[in-house]
Amino acid sequence: MGKNTGWLGMAMLVGLLAGCGGGDGKDTASGKVADVNFLADNAAWREQRKSELLAPDGWTSLVGLHWIELKSHFIGSGPGSGIKLAVGPAKMGMVTQQSGRIFLTPEAGAQLTLNGEPLKGRVELQSDRDPAPGVVGFDEGKGLLTVIERGGRHALRVKYADAESRTQFVGLDYWAPQEAWRIEGRYIPHPPGKTLTIVDVIGVANESPNPAAVEFERDGKTFRLEALGPPEGPLFFLLADRTSGHGSYSAGRFLDAEGPKDGKVLLDFNRAYNPPCAFTPYATCPLPPAENRLDLLVEAGEKAYAKPIKVL
Repeated sequence: MGKNTGWLGMAMLVGLLAGCGGGDGKDTASGKVADVNFLADNAAWREQRKSELLAPDGWTSLVGLHWIELKSHFIGSGPGSGIKLAVGPAKMGMVTQQSGRIFLTPEAGAQLTLNGEPLKGRVELQSDRDPAPGVVGFDEGKGLLTVIERGGRHALRVKYADAESRTQFVGLDYWAPQEAWRIEGRYIPHPPGKTLTIVDVIGVANESPNPAAVEFERDGKTFRLEALGPPEGPLFFLLADRTSGHGSYSAGRFLDAEGPKDGKVLLDFNRAYNPPCAFTPYATCPLPPAENRLDLLVEAGEKAYAKPIKVL
């Protein structure tokens, strides 16, 4: 390994970026050559994005979402299960709900773990709304079962490392990177405690902290996005635009940003990304509010995912 290795790595990152988005290293909005650091940073971000999706417990491993409707359900992959799982032991155990709490009694002989430790008897499963959610492992850790809570209802979420949606992942596609889509916006704080109603794909509405709006300029016009997150902290945006359903994912995209500095927020639309629902039908993604549906063609960031075609 010589001293030129770092330059080689930089070149590989830039090449990767161009391959992902069909870019040629130019900022197509202005015609200028894009900064090499900008290209490398975007390439690194895209690699991290892909790695997180393809992690053994990433969103592409999701194989089931099962609502707990009765007081008790036998669960497992076998034909006699009240909640039939796509994977795992034929008989996993019995799930019981009592006064909004969820319990699991494992089937005798089922090889299960709870948070990495052997599971031997009846336990309460904390949900994703609790400080320490419970994670049930099976099939030597390939499978993970958790409890989620949405609108007062509970469901079992199942992930599996060998899911076809993960093993047959076809990759991400992007618009060519453009520095012109890195836009500095004005941070407009809201009164303390303000919330915004966010509805998810299953119709559940939640009040989310809405500390501010961000206004930005594009094509001589002013646009506005409502931000979610803690005051003065990292910001999160749910947005739709004129590419939604016409190049980008139809239900909108996500965008992260750092908190304000001197009243400004950097919006890098090159890093707009798809919600989990673009990759799996078993997620419960939030939808962009009416305030964040932009009359703007945002040809930047992640395009709609092209799911693999199954050959029968």
